[in-house]
Amino acid sequence: MQNRLFYCFLFLSLFLVSCDSKGVFDDYETVPEVWNKDKTISFNVSPPDSTKAYNLFVNLRNTDAYKYSNLFLIVEMNFPHGKSVVDTLEYKMTKPNGEFLGTGLSSVKENKFWYKEGVIFSETGDYTVNIKHAMRENGEVNGVANLEGITDIGFRIEKTE
Repeated sequence: MQNRLFYCFLFLSLFLVSCDSKGVFDDYETVPEVWNKDKTISFNVSPPDSTKAYNLFVNLRNTDAYKYSNLFLIVEMNFPHGKSVVDTLEYKMTKPNGEFLGTGLSSVKENKFWYKEGVIFSETGDYTVNIKHAMRENGEVNGVANLEGITDIGFRIEKTE
């Protein structure tokens, strides 16, 4: 009986690991209780094959404590030889009825947001991706100092196939 249970667990583990054949880079950083507007989440990426195109994603986990229907992020990609590209991105977080988008059976939802499509890492060396939130209350000039409800920020690179 123990052998059967062991083999079932082993098979399930191998199945789950082998399901993600597109992923080239996938990393997360946990956010403390709140995400301060001055806190930058950084990912250092050693580029994959420089002859192939890749899709880039920002991954995010949130709880019910997140009180907005959208999310503004500033994502900066620093290239090895000094070039920098900065994008301000807006993502929907809820359906019109207020229900959170994303996957997950518990109160934590996971979202996979498009960042860039068909990127070729043509420069040799390491790339850095910096992510900050840029949330503001309606009518307010200053940003939300401490954003609640975000638990993890991730960055993912996938093969385009």
